[in-house]
Amino acid sequence: MSGDPTIRLQPHEVALLRGGSRAAVTVAVVALHLRGEVRVWRPGTVRTSGVAAGAGTLPRLTKAVHSALYRPAGMRELLGRRGVSEALGELRGDLVAAGLLRRIPPRRTRAARVLLKSLRAQHPFPAGREGVPSDDILLSVALYGDKALGSLVSRFAGEAGLIGRGGVADEGLPRAWGGGSGGGFTCGAG
Repeated sequence: MSGDPTIRLQPHEVALLRGGSRAAVTVAVVALHLRGEVRVWRPGTVRTSGVAAGAGTLPRLTKAVHSALYRPAGMRELLGRRGVSEALGELRGDLVAAGLLRRIPPRRTRAARVLLKSLRAQHPFPAGREGVPSDDILLSVALYGDKALGSLVSRFAGEAGLIGRGGVADEGLPRAWGGGSGGGFTCGAG
């Protein structure tokens, strides 16, 4: 990776640049959902539906999210789970090394802003879900956040707590299942 706006990023990397840790983890959860590997456990929480098929080809963050969901979790809890936070730290480090994030204060660089603008121009918001391939759904969620979640995977996103009052599901879970601090990283508009 380099600061060159022609570089190709994976959707979870684009999401981290646009919206921070929660956005990146949301893309990983949606990727697993589209593969049939996570399901809503109870409103606002998700859990794996078995072994990840082809896990060797998954990005590290997506693998970490899948592994972390052996126990059900809402987004806040998921962000606080060790493997996920470690994968996010590595991802941020890669984006810093690529010149797309500043370490201190943690925010996007000019190169990242140019790249996001270019990606939005190349990949406008889809008119609807019909016929949109999974890869395009993930990129749309990465670029457009809640708007894409609500349009392209609305039922799952709502039930899983990815949009709306997401995170409330962590409240009331037994201590072993919920109550994580989250400690999410966000990119400033910088």
